[in-house]
Amino acid sequence: MKKKQQSRQMSVRHPERNRKIFGIILIFGVGAILLAFICRFWYVAAGGSVDNQNLAAFRQKLYYREAKLQADRGNIYDRNGSVIAEDANTYTLYAVLDKTQVVDGKKQYVSDKEQTATVLARYLPLAKEKILAYLNPKQGTNQVEFGTAGTNLSLATRNQIMKEKLPGIALTASPSRLYPNGVFASYTVGLAQANKTTDSDQSLVGVMGLEKTFDKLLAGHNGYRTAQGDNYGYRIPQAKVKTKAAKNGSNVYTTLDSSLQSYLETLMTQVQNTYQQQSLTAVVMNAKTGEILAASQRPTFDPSTLDGLGAGASWQNSLVEDAYEPGSVMKVFNLAGAIQSGTFNSNQYYDSSKIKVGDTTIRDWNHVGFGEIPLSQALPRSSNVGFVHIVQAMGEANQAKTLKDFGFGQKTGIALPNESAGSYNLNSAVTRAVMAYGQSINVTQMQILQAATAIADGGTMVRPRIVSKIKSASGKTTTYSRQVVGKPISASTASQVLNEMRDTINQSYGTGTMYKIAGADIAAKTGTANVPNPKGGYLDGATNQLHSLLAIAPASDPQFIVYITLKQNKTMKKPATTAINDLFHPLMTRLLALNAGSSVSASAQTLAIPAVTNDTLTAAQTALTAKKLVVSTVGTGNRIVQQMPAADSAALIGSRVILLTNGAMTMPDVSGWSKSDVLKLAQLTGKKFKLQGEGYATKQSLASGSLLGSETVTVAFQKTQ
Repeated sequence: MKKKQQSRQMSVRHPERNRKIFGIILIFGVGAILLAFICRFWYVAAGGSVDNQNLAAFRQKLYYREAKLQADRGNIYDRNGSVIAEDANTYTLYAVLDKTQVVDGKKQYVSDKEQTATVLARYLPLAKEKILAYLNPKQGTNQVEFGTAGTNLSLATRNQIMKEKLPGIALTASPSRLYPNGVFASYTVGLAQANKTTDSDQSLVGVMGLEKTFDKLLAGHNGYRTAQGDNYGYRIPQAKVKTKAAKNGSNVYTTLDSSLQSYLETLMTQVQNTYQQQSLTAVVMNAKTGEILAASQRPTFDPSTLDGLGAGASWQNSLVEDAYEPGSVMKVFNLAGAIQSGTFNSNQYYDSSKIKVGDTTIRDWNHVGFGEIPLSQALPRSSNVGFVHIVQAMGEANQAKTLKDFGFGQKTGIALPNESAGSYNLNSAVTRAVMAYGQSINVTQMQILQAATAIADGGTMVRPRIVSKIKSASGKTTTYSRQVVGKPISASTASQVLNEMRDTINQSYGTGTMYKIAGADIAAKTGTANVPNPKGGYLDGATNQLHSLLAIAPASDPQFIVYITLKQNKTMKKPATTAINDLFHPLMTRLLALNAGSSVSASAQTLAIPAVTNDTLTAAQTALTAKKLVVSTVGTGNRIVQQMPAADSAALIGSRVILLTNGAMTMPDVSGWSKSDVLKLAQLTGKKFKLQGEGYATKQSLASGSLLGSETVTVAFQKTQ
């Protein structure tokens, strides 16, 4: 107790000492804190980050505003510079119903619903009553849209609606791709759609065809504009602006001929509507350059409306992605290989009834053969037995060399995505035998066309191509020219094969006599192939067959190669060859009529259709009627936004030219129109038409002057007496 009292007394006696100790402790404490701040400041200044967050980037985000400068996607053109695909905005219509939306005393909501519905009914494929139903929703809402009828509106429609100055009516823009020709080599040109991924700032991305192959070139590169701004988003005065200009996408020029492509689409639709076959393809190629002039397939789709790409629809381009057994068309190339190898004896006779290979008996396509005939008739008669003899005489090595030299089992390299290489296997005598007539080998249509160029061009094989050039936004041009990919046969062999193919058309025993065109020099080969069964073997019945026609014309100086395939179904009541001829005959007649030096002369004078797009309606009508063309108008506008057929297309005097104006899309009077003209109307408008009967139009389900909407328009045809 005494010691504690003494300690307190000493402490009281030395207050100055205590204060000194406390001061020292305080100084050291403040110094430590200051040193910590200095170290922390040095660390932040040197490292430039706090809590793993970059300070420069944070300041950039806080004070800098960046605006994306969207690059324009490049256009796709035909060989003559006509637009096939181009950038455009589509618009979605909406109505504001919130009555609190008033600015400077002006109503920004729909106040007169009756009047608004009356006006909008002029521009939308909706009745006034339906529009009123949208404007009077059962549940209270501040804003409504008008279903699919109010989406994907064109710029012309948007401008017309905005001119009405309807309170509360507005439209939002979305980047889109415009395909002005509708169904037009759809799988080949392809499709670009809104980008739904976050790994790219492209607003549109190619998902099919040329749009996919050249997506990066077409897309270009976006630019940006940055400047310092305040917390409210306003740019700080005199702040430095940094701009990087957008680099617009390159333009792709195809080898397609718009006039020929449109004509082919018309023929394809006619055959499809008449025969309802399972599938149909057709390609026209320049025999000497490999340029694809026209290409189409059925079923198909409209890239503007996506009609035809619904659930279960194929996204596969049959020209390059479909590997199939071609049937007797392969006999052309096996014959060429046999002649080239010196193993073909045209005068050798054989029993065409049957031939046994191993344990398999092979019979001719008619099951009985043609008796004792020379091998020179094997191709025109399309004798399976004869070609088994031919490939057996060739031997396995020559057969393998022939297939390789003609490019089978290899991709052609055409500028289309997902090309198949096809396949074959020479591992057994039976397989080699049936490959002689085009079974047990998988090919693509591009391979057939490429191989056919060697027959048509004196033994020189050229690569098929769909693109002629690419032109960048800066003007740099990359040209794609004719490319020789081999010389599998000599000129004399090619000439001999062409003569055999002539016999297919011209000899009474030829399988292609129905494809003969008076005065035309055509070399051709027909084909019929059994369709493989996924479970093994082949499907039974004539309706499970692939029919085809490969034609070269004029045979004396080949300019065109036409390849058509048709797969039957059970509903077809006429032979497949009839359906093919309904397509081939008018197509080849047109090709030969347009070809200088052809032995077929056009019975009527042809002319080039003037370009009237962007002209006033009066000027366009004057220019076309001066050329003795018939003019029909779609829409209520006074300026032409599109024409069909396209400018510079070859047409007969008296042909119909359909003009689409910038007004509301209305139905014309089609009385007396031909089917091809009505199909042009369908292509031009992108609307659904159902054609009934044959001959010329007599009735239409939609009255002339009525708004063309989403409903199908039925047109009845009747033959004149």
